[in-house]
This record gives sequence, structure tokens and C-alpha cells, in this order.
Amino acid sequence: MAATKSQGKGFALFMAGLTVATAGMAYLSSGSGKLALVGGLAVLAASFGVFLKIKPQEGTVAGKSQPVGLKLAGLSVVLLGWLIVLSGLHLTDSVGGRMFTSILGIAITMVGSLVLLPAAANKNAIWKG
Repeated sequence: MAATKSQGKGFALFMAGLTVATAGMAYLSSGSGKLALVGGLAVLAASFGVFLKIKPQEGTVAGKSQPVGLKLAGLSVVLLGWLIVLSGLHLTDSVGGRMFTSILGIAITMVGSLVLLPAAANKNAIWKG
């Protein structure tokens, strides 16, 4: 997961802090849960500090930036598909109607995530020079 020792330490801090913070959120009503939440958030902040400290050492990105419009279009289509699924559950009480809107919404979501988003990522791909 990490290429250098400092990246590994930062990632280990991040995972430990995230684990302790979520355990603290689960037991927030107890005193030790609140202490775990605060401690976990402190460890998360320390890991973000490590990440920001080593960021300048990573160098420049190999590829050019991807087109924002195509990425936003893909994201919009994915969200539209899930809105169709969610609204279809409230539009009808019949199983057939709910199944139709769910399949339609999932198909639209798949078009967004399997057609539009990869097209945005491949527009300025590294291998295209």
C-alpha cells in the first residue's frame, strides 16, 4: 500500500485513528467512548499532518488533468440512476413497478459508471502520449 516508510507510517496512523474513532462513535454514550472518539480524531489529525508533510516529496503527476465536464456528466448520470431507484420505491406499491424502476435506475447508473467515467479517465491517459 505504501511506497516509502513515511507513507506506511502515515497509513498505519490513519487506520489506527479511524478504527479508534469509529469505536468511540459506537460507544459515545459512555465515558470511554467519548475518550476513544477524541483520541481517534487526534490520531487522524496526526496522520493527515504526516500525509501533508510528505506530499512535496512525491513529485509531479505523470498524466495531464482529466476533463471536468465529462467527469461531472458521469457523476450526474450515476446519481440520476440512484434517484430513479429511490423514487421508484415511493411511486408504486406493486412489486413489478418497483422492480422495473430499480432495474432501470441500476442500468442508468451502470452506463454512467462503466461508459462515461472511464471515457473521462481515458481522454488524457498516460499511454496516449
